[in-house]
Amino acid sequence: MPTGPPSDRVRVRRHPERGVYERQVIDAIVDEALFCHVAWVAPDGTPRVIPTIHARVGDRLYIHGSEASRTLSGLRTGIECCVEITIVDGIVLARSTPKHSLNYRSVVVYGVAREVTDPDERDMAQRALVEHVVPGRAAEARPPNREELRETAILALPLDESSAKVRTGDPLDPKEDLDLPVWAGVLPLGLVPGEPVPAANLRPGVEPPDYVTRYLRPER
Repeated sequence: MPTGPPSDRVRVRRHPERGVYERQVIDAIVDEALFCHVAWVAPDGTPRVIPTIHARVGDRLYIHGSEASRTLSGLRTGIECCVEITIVDGIVLARSTPKHSLNYRSVVVYGVAREVTDPDERDMAQRALVEHVVPGRAAEARPPNREELRETAILALPLDESSAKVRTGDPLDPKEDLDLPVWAGVLPLGLVPGEPVPAANLRPGVEPPDYVTRYLRPER
């Protein structure tokens, strides 16, 4: 049975029928999406938003960025933040321009992020971030050295206060538009990898691994 929102601020109000609060759906969207946006309001009132890579491990969302990032530095102070994730699945073409839309799946997470300082958790989170983007890569590539670790900040945010919003299906044309001689429907979109392009200075004889040549994002 559907569950309600964990808090009032993650309740979907615009098109509430599109609101989804089951963690299974939320987790699937988070896992499939390649990146997220982190937003917060600085003490001087300036809103800040940055895109970054994320990874989910159980009930925690890990985000990372430069140690010099003003946004990540601000989040260390315990200020509330919002993480937004969106996947676009298709362009919805209606018979009139006001009814055009997108089919999408999105997630919003509110909470207070904590800085990850424990070495074991940092190592796990680093690997999870790499595996989120390219599964199988962490076992092959060199891990970060001490200097690189000092230059990187990792934050963890609980997924306790989160919700999803999903639009699927045909355009919602009014009845009086149905006889218009205008094509209507959905143009599906998806992430399709191209042919791997080797680095110009790649050592001869090093072939791309299977996780590159057969790259796929998690299925819905």
